[in-house]
Amino acid sequence: MKIILVVGGAGYIGSHAVKMLLANGYQVVTLDNLSGGYRDAVVGGDFILGDISDPSCLKNLFNNYNFAGVMHFASFIQVGESIENPGKYYQNNVAGTLNLLDIMVAHQVKNFIFSSTAAIFGEPQYIPIDEQHAKQPINPYGLSKLMIEQILADYEHAYGLKSICLRYFNAAGADPEGQLGERHSPETHLIPLVLQVASGKREFISVFGQDYDTPDGTCIRDYIHINDLCQAHLLALEKLLAGANSNAYNLGNGEGFSVNHVIEIAKQVTGKIIPVKLAKRRVGDPARLVANSKQAQIELNWRPKYTDLVKIITHAWQWEIRY
Repeated sequence: MKIILVVGGAGYIGSHAVKMLLANGYQVVTLDNLSGGYRDAVVGGDFILGDISDPSCLKNLFNNYNFAGVMHFASFIQVGESIENPGKYYQNNVAGTLNLLDIMVAHQVKNFIFSSTAAIFGEPQYIPIDEQHAKQPINPYGLSKLMIEQILADYEHAYGLKSICLRYFNAAGADPEGQLGERHSPETHLIPLVLQVASGKREFISVFGQDYDTPDGTCIRDYIHINDLCQAHLLALEKLLAGANSNAYNLGNGEGFSVNHVIEIAKQVTGKIIPVKLAKRRVGDPARLVANSKQAQIELNWRPKYTDLVKIITHAWQWEIRY
């Protein structure tokens, strides 16, 4: 049984990945400092409370387990915070990841799945965004992720470390079985924020800008179901374990949904009134962000299962009313 280290496995995406790995016969070790995750979100395997910024913690961990591969989800992800406090993002997302890569090299662990982001592309020059799109991040968060992608290329050349970078657009939804879901603090993602209004946790949802060049004037985003996202991670891992070369893939639904459309579907799913408060545009919000995921579909044989926004929001709502 192959042992996989999941760094950040107590968070939203990481916890769903842990569950999927366990269901597919892998032994899983989760490393998480619980700064943004929850111990009860780790549904099985071994759990280690620790931080990638601590080399001694990583050394002990790699001395105790013979890892076949590593999945890395332990990044800070808030764009606004990265602008206000870039040091926090470069320290964790870049320096912390370097600690992890160095201990992998020292222990000859060659397979690395990296949680990257569409933020590496910056302002879209065309839609949908494919892997060849120019990479010009406009905030420290996106830049920190692009730095790691570049570092990974250097580490492969120098040390033979193989990696697959998966660039998410908007992860959404929840475990279809209702065991896991999204619970960021603070929450910044649209779908859970809308559902928190429906459940009575918030008074209204703010809509930032109604004058974009889109059919209804609100921003369009690509929402990918969390299970489809994790399925891509599993396929990428298995591809590396089978000896594939390093690569990078964009992961999205391939369809864009506007803010207003998300709110309307949430009303249908929940049967609740969802008050809206109109607000000015936010700086740096592109009108459209939609992924071209054809390369992942062809090379990873990845087939998103939950492409319907109704199903994505239904699973998220099941979690919201439980949580």
